Amino acid sequence: MRRTVPRLLPRLLPRLLPLLLAAAPAAPAAMATPLAAQTPPTPVGTWHTVDETTGKPRGIVEIVERNGVLTGIIRGTLVPGEPEGLCDKCPGDRRNQPITGLEMIRNVRRDGNTWGGGELLDPDNGKTYRIKLTPSPDGRTLEVRGFIGISLFGRSQTWRRAP
Repeated sequence: MRRTVPRLLPRLLPRLLPLLLAAAPAAPAAMATPLAAQTPPTPVGTWHTVDETTGKPRGIVEIVERNGVLTGIIRGTLVPGEPEGLCDKCPGDRRNQPITGLEMIRNVRRDGNTWGGGELLDPDNGKTYRIKLTPSPDGRTLEVRGFIGISLFGRSQTWRRAP
């Protein structure tokens, strides 16, 4: 005798119903996870900068967002024994300010999957550059491009997200 699904359903439903009801609360969380994973990475967070001459981690920069505008603040050094002095070559309101706590990134806004439109200060020489920030798809690294005029004329560094 061959049993069809419509004939088996009344017999199986009482056994399956408790399993379906037990799984129901977990269903929204399971469905939300892929959507949350698709959220594009952001530069907001704490980053380790790179020394351009040695290629080793040099400083700690915290990037924060306020009203859609990013600001990057120097939080410290990763080089043992490096003095934390004043930014005597910095322009304007940052001149002679302590390096730790100095805003080195200002006025950066989101533009699709990148952030730009602001400025980057190099505290070693006091020069300011236009900036473009591009986080990696996994959010673990950040390409920081400083340039004059157009992005073609500039340099990039890859910062690593701090643990």
